[in-house]
Amino acid sequence: MLAPSRSSLRTPSRTPRIRWRNRSRLVRWWRLMRTMNPQTFRQKVRYKMLRDHRPLLVTFADKAAVRDFVAARVGEASLPGCIAVLDDAADLLTLDLPDRYVVKPTHGSGAVIVVSPDAPEDARLPRPEHGWVYRHVRPEHVDREQLAAIAEVWCTKLYGQGPNREWAYGQVPPRVIVEEMLVGTDGGVPDDYKFFTYDGECRFIQVDGGRFGDRTQDFFTDRWEHLAMSGGPRWASPTPARPPHLDEMLAIAARLGAGTDFVRVDLYSLEGRIVFGELTSYPAGGDSPFEPASFDAEFGRPWRVPRRYR
Repeated sequence: MLAPSRSSLRTPSRTPRIRWRNRSRLVRWWRLMRTMNPQTFRQKVRYKMLRDHRPLLVTFADKAAVRDFVAARVGEASLPGCIAVLDDAADLLTLDLPDRYVVKPTHGSGAVIVVSPDAPEDARLPRPEHGWVYRHVRPEHVDREQLAAIAEVWCTKLYGQGPNREWAYGQVPPRVIVEEMLVGTDGGVPDDYKFFTYDGECRFIQVDGGRFGDRTQDFFTDRWEHLAMSGGPRWASPTPARPPHLDEMLAIAARLGAGTDFVRVDLYSLEGRIVFGELTSYPAGGDSPFEPASFDAEFGRPWRVPRRYR
């Protein structure tokens, strides 16, 4: 199937539609009543989704705007290199790109195209309509027309508007950001360190490895004690070693999370460098899996939700 031409990349309207039930006052009232006294982590995420409408959360959700926030809090050295922020996905057709780069939407999570010579030989770009996925492909297998078509479809999506409403993403202008590809100490895609930060204090750390292959996931306390819990993927074997710059990463997470009841701070530990990934206010949209289920309460215990967000 041929990729669309540049002239066909624009859709009649880039204003996503919100389903009627997500605009219903009765539905919102019912959701508010269900989350009035949250105890577990998942309940508190849903509480925050429904009640916390501060502009700060929009900044956190916006992958372009959050760069200024991070630079002000911890310095520009912690940011990945930015190649471009595009209002028009068609600009990908003429953008001067290196042989390693990352393309993702600014207004959502879970979609990224990583391009590097180290990708599997048989990996290919998804069809544009199926493009809200992680994909790692080689430069020679990237058709610019198809890449631009994928990005244009991204810009028509209203992310996070399911049953619980991830409000902040709906306030972010849909754009496309192109950044440097981060390389781990082994030369591959680096592990992702996710710091669960409560009022500026990290209590738990999630480590995701093998994102584009055999994915693993482990959880630790802030003292690097391995937790006997699962969030879905299998544990890494051997257990991930304590990263050499953990104390510095904890300090960065604390500075980025200061002043808000909860945010997950995602970082990468590279050779001589710690790099910011993203800030997540609504992990898994309030549906984070915990096995055993007792960890749902354990992760929720340090989180003191305010009666009213100001």
